[in-house]
Amino acid sequence: MITITNLSRVFRTQDLETTALSNINLSVEEGEFVAIMGPSGCGKSTLLSILGMLDSPSSGSFEFAGQDIASFSENKLAELRKASIGFVFQSFNLIDELTVYENVELPLQYLNISKAERKKRVETILKRVAIDHRADHLPQQLSGGQQQRVAVARALVINPRLILADEPTGNLDSKNGDEVMTMLRELNREGTTVIMVTHSEKEANYADRLVRLLDGQIMIDKANNASLKTEVA
Repeated sequence: MITITNLSRVFRTQDLETTALSNINLSVEEGEFVAIMGPSGCGKSTLLSILGMLDSPSSGSFEFAGQDIASFSENKLAELRKASIGFVFQSFNLIDELTVYENVELPLQYLNISKAERKKRVETILKRVAIDHRADHLPQQLSGGQQQRVAVARALVINPRLILADEPTGNLDSKNGDEVMTMLRELNREGTTVIMVTHSEKEANYADRLVRLLDGQIMIDKANNASLKTEVA
């Protein structure tokens, strides 16, 4: 699904040049669950932004679903992103003025999907993440765990090929965090590719593969034996 080759990202100001990523080589197959780990400032979020087509590399190539997207215009990237990628953020990023239903429906409006189809998809996905009983509530009327369920529903409603999760349990207590991670794992087992940035070794053990970054470079890329043992058990 994803192949990046010799990818680098350099941020430049008038007086300073900062290398966030240096010669990254990474492939992610359809259906994998990959955890990207490393200390603050190692390049995790920059890599996730590039994978989500929210940022562009300074050099190197990026293939998504067999397409080299380096030459894509901003509009073409936006169309591909809206149709293929669901995002789950630490801070939920829900719109306060919209209800749960409206927050989840919003990505479908951007895709010009009919009202009847939107209704069907939203109701189905809200039931799937067990938040349908809060459909008419505003985000501030929900707990943190409930808000993250809404964020997951919003990511899933487009039927994405890929979910990108940036510290998805960072603002949650352990119980709600476990529930969100279990949900992501179940979605992955159903076929959705998941790439997650996390500081947590516990959360990383939900993934099949660990990629560890340091100073903008991949230091370790290996199968997660802890995850495999957990599944066998």
